[in-house]
Amino acid sequence: MPKTPTTPVPDSAPERPDVSEYTVDELARVTGTTVRNVRAYQDRDLLMPPDKRGRVGIYNDSHVARLKLINHLLARGYTLANIQDLIKAIDDGGDLRSILGLENAIGGPWSHARPKTYSLPELIKLFGPQAPSNLTRLAEFGLLERKGLSFVARNPAMLDAAAATVREGIPARDLLEVLEKARPHFDAIARVLVEMVVRHLDRYDAGALPPATDMPGLVEAIWRLRPLSTVFVENEILRALEAQSSEYLGGRVATILEAKLGQRAGGSGSATASENADTDVDADAPEPARKRASRTAKKPAVKKR
Repeated sequence: MPKTPTTPVPDSAPERPDVSEYTVDELARVTGTTVRNVRAYQDRDLLMPPDKRGRVGIYNDSHVARLKLINHLLARGYTLANIQDLIKAIDDGGDLRSILGLENAIGGPWSHARPKTYSLPELIKLFGPQAPSNLTRLAEFGLLERKGLSFVARNPAMLDAAAATVREGIPARDLLEVLEKARPHFDAIARVLVEMVVRHLDRYDAGALPPATDMPGLVEAIWRLRPLSTVFVENEILRALEAQSSEYLGGRVATILEAKLGQRAGGSGSATASENADTDVDADAPEPARKRASRTAKKPAVKKR
């Protein structure tokens, strides 16, 4: 039972991204599992059967969300038998469509990029001769996955952006070092945002799902908040990049200015005295006074014998 059954009711349904479709190979790749596991989960009724188009099974984002949930529970030490009992209880205890809708809104993919396969020569063409030496680290970051003699990029746009950066003269290893340093910060930002959403939407007992009557409102609220989160993060990154770029430019100009002033200070003493004298003249003084001050400053000093 909910502690405080206050769920937002949307005025209108939010726009949702188009549902992606996957073959069994693509589904396994997107969720970090194997085709064999997908088949096994279907046999245990942990995973809904795919739609059939001829002899090909077509999966969607609901399957992605369910597989991510299974993987998460397995990582926490639960057995497939435990998970099977849990999912059966969930499916039997409420409207299956509502449960799948909530599962998809929470655990569905945020990016609908389609995986792309590259050969080693194609990667060398993208990243140059140093590409093979960086393949292991690219795999560690999840940017590439080896598949036989080929390599699969889960997000080709990310790989293309990295390749374009390398073509501008920035080594791939430097780019990977930046990613290694930045990723924990992005993880922390995502954690804070998720905690904020959970704090305001998840007002239910930890040991129970929301009632079926509350499911539609929760699903719609989550779908509304997902794009807002990405806008928030993107704009904050743009603000930070603008600030850092301006700071760099200001620091560079200040360094150049200091160097110029240093060169002047190392020049002739008379030139320095003249500059100082000109600097000391009151700009508001009458014109004759400024001329006299200038002539006095330029007049050489008479040495006493």
